[in-house]
Amino acid sequence: MSPSAPDSSSHQAEHQAEYQAELARTREFFAARAAGWDARFPDDGPRYAAAIAGLGLRPGDSVLDAGCGTGRALPLLRAAVGPEGRVFGADVTPEMLHEASARHAGAAVLLLADCARLPLPDAGLDAVFAAGLVSHLPDPDRALRELARVTRPGGTLALYHPIGRAALAARHGRRLTPDDLRAEPNLRPLLAATGWQLDAYTDTDEQYLARATRTGA
Repeated sequence: MSPSAPDSSSHQAEHQAEYQAELARTREFFAARAAGWDARFPDDGPRYAAAIAGLGLRPGDSVLDAGCGTGRALPLLRAAVGPEGRVFGADVTPEMLHEASARHAGAAVLLLADCARLPLPDAGLDAVFAAGLVSHLPDPDRALRELARVTRPGGTLALYHPIGRAALAARHGRRLTPDDLRAEPNLRPLLAATGWQLDAYTDTDEQYLARATRTGA
């Protein structure tokens, strides 16, 4: 290696430090809001139900709520897969998981875990539901690859938000930008590169929903 060549190990260490710092900021943000989170959005329940109904889950399926937060989707997922199915909820914020456990006891196995490093076996899931997750991922490529790892070929990924990108940006006093990862021209190639094929894309004031299929044999 020449003296001017970059030190890959130092670059990796720097990236990992930035990654962990972003995770810490995410935990801090949601920890402070966990107890009152559902009260801020009391009318979202029917929209979640409609999105989950569109997943096509069957009794006995295994499904993960990635970034489950307070667990709003967990009882809906449990109802879809029935008592013989398996429901997991993963979140990186302990306070959110505490709320999920208190509100929806028994609906799911709850995992305190980064969605880019899940304690789940390869190809064990039939579907992944991820509400409001993508914009909070420190490394979307890494996380989507991990979600692909734990999903069987032919399984489903649903990236969801109960309102669309424009409405969400307006809520936060921001404007949409061309580099928004959730925009279809940006999302489609990212999904393709990480083991997914985008099948359906909806972005209206009423909902954001990108549904993809796990590729591979």
